Amino acid sequence: MKNKLRSLLKAWKYFVFILLILLTFSYAMFQGGFVSWFLFYSFLPFALYCVALFFYPMKVLQVTRVLEKNYYQAGEPVKVKINIKRSNPFPLFYLLIEDEIPDNSNQAHHSRYERILFYPGFKKEFFYEYTMDKLPRGEYFFHSITLRIGDPLGLFEKEKKISSEERIIVYPSYSELRYSFFESQFDQGLMALKNRKLQDTSMVVGVREYQPGDRFSRINWKASAKRNEMMTKEFEQGQSNDLFVVMDGNPTKQFEAIVSFTASLLHTVLKIGTRTGLLTFSNEQARFPIKEGEQHFQQLFYHLAKIKAKSSLPIGVPSGKRGFTTLSLFS
Repeated sequence: MKNKLRSLLKAWKYFVFILLILLTFSYAMFQGGFVSWFLFYSFLPFALYCVALFFYPMKVLQVTRVLEKNYYQAGEPVKVKINIKRSNPFPLFYLLIEDEIPDNSNQAHHSRYERILFYPGFKKEFFYEYTMDKLPRGEYFFHSITLRIGDPLGLFEKEKKISSEERIIVYPSYSELRYSFFESQFDQGLMALKNRKLQDTSMVVGVREYQPGDRFSRINWKASAKRNEMMTKEFEQGQSNDLFVVMDGNPTKQFEAIVSFTASLLHTVLKIGTRTGLLTFSNEQARFPIKEGEQHFQQLFYHLAKIKAKSSLPIGVPSGKRGFTTLSLFS
């Protein structure tokens, strides 16, 4: 329906444009005199400018959207820069730029477009900057930029839509927390291990079949002789500082605070090198195994940026396992 109305309005403007030329010319021809011809010659430059705009190639206009970065924190302002270049200095009366902003940006003006009006004249290069304030956490997509040019009387207008796909991710807000390790007590004293694979080699708890990669010093030769196959000693494994976080996704007023605290906790423990895992309950369960490193950090924060309070599932906290600590966050 909107496209039909636009087509009708465009056809109506063409009709009015041609009608004005015919009326002014007819008036000058039949009326004669200085006034009638003055009106005709006064309108003639506008008519010629409209004809020139009709043949003006919109492809000479090049528009790019520049973002300072692709990752932000909730509440951080997002600065967007629009650069416009063209290859010829044809005088443009005005240039209207509409940047299609993400639908879920929740901007104060509640508009899907950021409109910028230029009066470029003979300029071949110019730019414009605008800011999107207080974006909530989430994933945002910029889609297209629309350009419009026209004449001073508003009789003629040309439009071009340029695809300009951009994506930004707004992570939840987080802060530094004070975090101390849990400790485990052995017969020999207190012991807290940063590497889960470290074992107390003085305490043998059993034997198992030999696997490629096992040390020869840990082979149990007596058990191997009895079973007629290679057997390896198993040792008591110490408690590591690995952390597994379980987060509830029920729709409550405290949900954003829970997400922010979870992000703060993960940021703190991953920064000090602790292996961390995450289990969340939203419209579906999402599980991230216990790992460490920058890539794991990016995956966790990307998930926290997109998660929504849509949990309708019963919360089942994993039973405690040897080797890591489970921390549950419920609303």
